[in-house]
Amino acid sequence: MRGGLRLPDTVSNPVSLAGIGVATAAAALFLVLLLLESFDFLVNPYLGLLIFVTVPLVFLAGLLLIPAGAWWAARRRRLRPEAPDWPVIDLNRPRQRAWTVLVAALTFVNVVIVSLAGYGGVHYMESDEFCGQVCHTTMEPEYVAHRVGPHARVSCTACHVGPGVGSFVEAKLAGTRQLLHLATGQVPKPIPTPVRSLGRTSDTCEGCHLTDRFYGEAPVAVREYADDEENTESLTSLRLHVGGPDAGIHRHLGLDIEYVTTDEARETIPLVGVRSADGSVREFRTDGATDEDIAAGTRRRMDCLDCHSRPAHAFFPTAARAVDDAIARGAIPRELPFVRREAVAAVEAEHPDRETALDAIATHLRAFYAEYPDADLGAVARAVSASQDLWAGNVFPAMNVTWGSYASHLGHLDTPGCFRCHDESHSTPDGTTISQDCELCHAFD
Repeated sequence: MRGGLRLPDTVSNPVSLAGIGVATAAAALFLVLLLLESFDFLVNPYLGLLIFVTVPLVFLAGLLLIPAGAWWAARRRRLRPEAPDWPVIDLNRPRQRAWTVLVAALTFVNVVIVSLAGYGGVHYMESDEFCGQVCHTTMEPEYVAHRVGPHARVSCTACHVGPGVGSFVEAKLAGTRQLLHLATGQVPKPIPTPVRSLGRTSDTCEGCHLTDRFYGEAPVAVREYADDEENTESLTSLRLHVGGPDAGIHRHLGLDIEYVTTDEARETIPLVGVRSADGSVREFRTDGATDEDIAAGTRRRMDCLDCHSRPAHAFFPTAARAVDDAIARGAIPRELPFVRREAVAAVEAEHPDRETALDAIATHLRAFYAEYPDADLGAVARAVSASQDLWAGNVFPAMNVTWGSYASHLGHLDTPGCFRCHDESHSTPDGTTISQDCELCHAFD
């Protein structure tokens, strides 16, 4: 229509028109999905990937097609002798003024959409759902353990991304590398959990756990059960000398300790150094440790994670320990004869996948108690359910995760733990050793 708005010649080409259509459709879809997500109509974690990653990328692709089409059209005109000169913007002309205002308004809208998408994308990719559910198979072990642990309300990024731009960039680069591993099928199984990938404990753990307090002693009861018909209980009562910065187990936090480890699990420690207030360092070496061994190792300052190595993603080290814990808290009824032995046998067996394992566990226990006509069927059902939960929370065949794949250094029953340093074999040149005296950490009741 004469005097009305029409598209400039620079974008009146198939490529630019396609870009306008794609960008407009993506922008409308993004705004609708964002509105639905804001009112909690969309709760699936994969929809977040669609809203804040896929649709914005399509939108940006549409925007890029517009200047690409204009360049293509201009190039075609340049190949002809009658190619026109660059257009002149004259704001005294109503039509050009109207187009200028429209382009400015659309640019503002585009900036708002891209900003919302960027902010929403960053926020979404920091959510527990993104970390644990989008890459479902890969991160399932860590996500499952986190949900049932004492840190379930602590977000993944609270520990895995430290404060500041540097930590943020480092985390995103690590995420990009992990995405590349996933896309190329090179994901390690099980996934290693190097402590260097975590933030400093002064920025993570110590945000909630005060290190300058004296906590005294903590009672601990360790219950174990025999494989006999009565599931005979053995009780070990301890008093842990938790202490604080100046005494007890937490005295490690009051000391400036640096050590060298030669393996990623930090189980082999040939050198421990303790720095005193005057700056001097006292070094304790293991027998046979050479300067070459120490130079080839990784040097690290001791902090919370050197003992509490699985604080938010704990797994049982063995099936027996898992079953003992379930009996102690009443999840597996102790009154069932031989339940400890049979439950351990059921959850310890290897299976190719979850469905097969859960069926096999149920079949094993039900078949065993079918020979006990007086067995409480409700108790058998609880034993089956609890045993299935133990397996599902600790074994993930797709990631080669099984009992003991991720062990904790807290204590010294399942890993060297405390004995990595407190073994009487770390000594100074004058013969002083790091003591292995049990009473340093706990007393038996």
